[in-house]
Amino acid sequence: MPDYHDDLRLAHVLADAADAATMDRFKALDLKVETKPDMTPVSEADKSAEELIRGHLQRARPRDAVLGEEYGVEGTGPRRWVIDPIDGTKNYVRGVPVWATLISLMEAGEGGYQPVVGVVSAPALGRRWWAAKGAGAFTGRSLTSASRLHVSKVGRLADASFAYSSLTGWEERGRLDGFLELSRAVWRTRGYGDFWPYMMVAEGSIDLCAEPELSLWDMAAPAIVVTEAGGTFTGLDGRPGPHSGNAAASNGLLHDDLLSYVSSR
Repeated sequence: MPDYHDDLRLAHVLADAADAATMDRFKALDLKVETKPDMTPVSEADKSAEELIRGHLQRARPRDAVLGEEYGVEGTGPRRWVIDPIDGTKNYVRGVPVWATLISLMEAGEGGYQPVVGVVSAPALGRRWWAAKGAGAFTGRSLTSASRLHVSKVGRLADASFAYSSLTGWEERGRLDGFLELSRAVWRTRGYGDFWPYMMVAEGSIDLCAEPELSLWDMAAPAIVVTEAGGTFTGLDGRPGPHSGNAAASNGLLHDDLLSYVSSR
């Protein structure tokens, strides 16, 4: 199996640089915010963080392609870095600390590009999570100061904690009924939102989560963290990986149950 240690180390360097830039503008009174064509907000911090990461990659990995939320795809080849400079921009612009920079390396293979490295860095929470293919998933302050992640062993929906981002996304797609049925079948529901539920699935503090609409940059890094922690990450159609435009993540034991309520098949 390939060794992705150097790529993972680079991803941490990229996350360090992004953390410094985003924290510098977090809660700034003069933060500039625009509305994109899809009616979602983008701040100057989103753009500067992505520009910063792209600049680092151009110097360190000039042959690799880059796909980012704010500036699209650049380059071609079998290796592609996927970046969400601030996942949770709405939280960021309101001063809510639940936001993160998502950095993933994807490699071309069977079934298209698949994530092989992922870093999720949430500096306002003082948390970071990461994983590399075949090397496990971890959380901590640095590569040398970390603890390994393991999903939970909860095996019954009645004992499970389920997380989501909002009700409106499910309602807009005519799938609120299945969502509500699932919420009644589990022990507990919470709307943590964005990257955080996937990280909590990976560390075993919740058992399942799902979202009805996402982009690749929202999912690439969380997908490998969840799977390397022993969990399962698919689309609502059951397709493994981050390519379905939506996501379902679980400890694995409950994945079929989860899909039975939220599946798009």
